[in-house]
Amino acid sequence: MLNTDTIVALATPSGGAIGMVRLSGPDAIAITSRLFKPKNTKKKLREAQANTLHYGILHTLKGDEIDEVMVSVYHAPHSYTGEESVEITCHGSSYIMQSAVHALIDAGARQARPGEYTQRAYLNGKMDLSQAEAVADLIASTNRATHKIALSQLKGHFSNKLLILRDQLLKMTSLLELELDFSDHEDLEFANRDELKALACTISNHIKSLTHSFETGKALKKGIPVAIVGNTNVGKSTLLNQLLHEEKAIVSDVHGTTRDVIEDTMEIHGVTFRFIDTAGLRHTQDKVERIGIERAYQKLEEAAIVLWVIDQQPTQKESDQILSHIEDKKVVLVKNKADLISSSNASLAFPSLPSPLLHISISAKHGQGIQELEELIYATADIPELDENSVIVTNARHYEALSRAQVSISRVIEGLDLNLSGDLLAEDLRICLEELAEITGGAITSNEVLGNIFKHFCIGK
Repeated sequence: MLNTDTIVALATPSGGAIGMVRLSGPDAIAITSRLFKPKNTKKKLREAQANTLHYGILHTLKGDEIDEVMVSVYHAPHSYTGEESVEITCHGSSYIMQSAVHALIDAGARQARPGEYTQRAYLNGKMDLSQAEAVADLIASTNRATHKIALSQLKGHFSNKLLILRDQLLKMTSLLELELDFSDHEDLEFANRDELKALACTISNHIKSLTHSFETGKALKKGIPVAIVGNTNVGKSTLLNQLLHEEKAIVSDVHGTTRDVIEDTMEIHGVTFRFIDTAGLRHTQDKVERIGIERAYQKLEEAAIVLWVIDQQPTQKESDQILSHIEDKKVVLVKNKADLISSSNASLAFPSLPSPLLHISISAKHGQGIQELEELIYATADIPELDENSVIVTNARHYEALSRAQVSISRVIEGLDLNLSGDLLAEDLRICLEELAEITGGAITSNEVLGNIFKHFCIGK
């Protein structure tokens, strides 16, 4: 039923100057023809050439005029879904667009289910599963970085990486399968074990590189968490307001004003950062403030970057307290109130630290050094240069499949070291292939392995 009926849905939200209604399926052009009357031509829409635009009036089946429209015609397989398709551009009124959809349903189409156009594109071979998922990511992209990653995946760069790995794995599997076919010839070896191990290690390194990129991808997708910590009244909330360019947090000279976690996001060079203002870290008998401090430490654990705000030399106890919670984290020491600190105290040292922290002097109250701090935060995040060819894993399903594939290829390397038999190695290779195929929605069949054998390793024709 999925590919034999014709579906219709809004392709754009209503309320704008113009809107679009999309049909896809074997009767898309025929159904539209029943309602569309072209102007300035007697040519029927059914006779239209592919990739052409037609101006006219859209009517209901009863003949009531809906709107003046432009109709785009696409013939299979040269359309988004790979099917006969029509796109009707009309005015963006909610009433007009809904009237058009209802009229097309009356004429023989049915309402499309969520994601059905992209599902049909996948089923018709217009894209693989990872590219189909990239469509949703592209629509949901909120900054330049996530847009580039989704666009790269939609263009098939991630799929191409997997295709290269697939071909290498298929080569290894085919060699071992061929060797098993000639197992009665004990001295015959098609799969040189040293060459197989070198290839397996190469594959393993590629898979590791992709899995390691998931942390970056996840951070870019959700926003890189930056915790602003420090004692009370050092200017954390003022700094948050400066970074966000709005009065997000209450600023007061009273100690303990911030009693809960305050979060908001901003972009720096097209990357989203999630700034988290926390309660001042100090000993207090106030129950509510203590809860806020506990939450501050929780957010500190989650942060990728920590802005440690100070306005004077902290005591060793204060340093030890914060340092115990920021091990293995990227830390920027923010020396606030630069307008008040005397030149003799401008350089605050931390002799107890094993290595110097990144540091910057600012005045959050007057906005001094804020732009330089933003640049330092971006540099600290160490985001790789992204372009349309970048391959960064952002999907948890892809990450899990890659992780399982890594386990399988590691078993192959271990099996080669232990000189295991070819049938055991081939089984782990097949599992690795299946895990990678799960990402794109493909599958390795016995015929593919046989075809690869005869294509590359056939003996004596």
